Amino acid sequence: MGVCCSKGTGMTVENSRDDCNEHGDGESAVRETNDGAMIRSRGSSRHVSMAIKQGKKGINQDAMTVWENFGGEEDMVFCGVFDGHGPMGHKISRHICETLPSRVHSKIISSKSGGSENVENNQEGVLGEFEDVLVTFFKQIDSELGLDSPYDSFCSGTTAVTVLKQGDCLVIANLGDSRAVLGTRGSKNSIKAVQLTVDLKPCVQREAERIVSCKGRVFAMEEEPDVYRVWMPDDDCPGLAMSRAFGDFCLKDYGLVCIPEVFCRKVSSEDEFVVVATDGIWDVLSNEEVVKIVGSCKDRSVAAETLVQRAARTWRTKFPASKADDCAVVVLYLNHRPYSREGNVSRAISWRSNKEQ
Repeated sequence: MGVCCSKGTGMTVENSRDDCNEHGDGESAVRETNDGAMIRSRGSSRHVSMAIKQGKKGINQDAMTVWENFGGEEDMVFCGVFDGHGPMGHKISRHICETLPSRVHSKIISSKSGGSENVENNQEGVLGEFEDVLVTFFKQIDSELGLDSPYDSFCSGTTAVTVLKQGDCLVIANLGDSRAVLGTRGSKNSIKAVQLTVDLKPCVQREAERIVSCKGRVFAMEEEPDVYRVWMPDDDCPGLAMSRAFGDFCLKDYGLVCIPEVFCRKVSSEDEFVVVATDGIWDVLSNEEVVKIVGSCKDRSVAAETLVQRAARTWRTKFPASKADDCAVVVLYLNHRPYSREGNVSRAISWRSNKEQ
């Protein structure tokens, strides 16, 4: 989908155990920050399974990341997927993939700088207002992208879905049409899907109303009657298939925003994993199919790879005349808690219900 437009320092590198996933830039699978976080760009660990596959549209514009020991906390994991679009989408998605978690990680680290006696109180100050922290960073990084970036983001950008887990707590931020879906056990021990995010597309009424109120236009092209896009007031471009994104500054005056939807969720004993993936997965597989595929993998390390391979096959059969989209998947497992302890984020966050949209 997308458009139809006319650092860190102190890193050390570890050897990768997994070279089978396509990434395209020779990036090492695991890096370590000088603050003790482990940054994984592909492969698997005891917490996650990751995979990425280039589609048939050209350079892979998807990016993904997992940070373990996030914020200097042994039991904290951050993961995210980013789906670029436009001529510079591949550069922008990877830039956000690096910059966003790095900023949040540094914020948590700096909040503990007052000394060990203030660590918990400082964490509560940061994590207790995590919605505001994330919204601020999303807007800040987007502004920098427009003002001080080597990447031309006038008609290019990226979506983002991120999940932060500590203990039994999830904090989810969503921007655009990538998606997070929970796999949980229902009656008779069957796996079922719970969609955690709303696909923020122009076809969503509240999104369309905002765009139209800002003089932008929303309509579907004749050859794609089911795909609503965002257009400039007096020009039939860029035709963006999402209503929120980093970049795409040609539409920022016309209703496109970089404000994520952020919410918190308490993990129950029935919840097994969260699948965070770009729309190359969701365009061809239902939520139920995705969690069934992941839930049936006895070897967790291959769950994400199994999913992207299934999506690739389904693209060929479901849309034989279309070029398959890129796919990026992170499966975050919830029921493995080797570092569970008191005083984690569950005390720091004032929980809000995940309201139905």
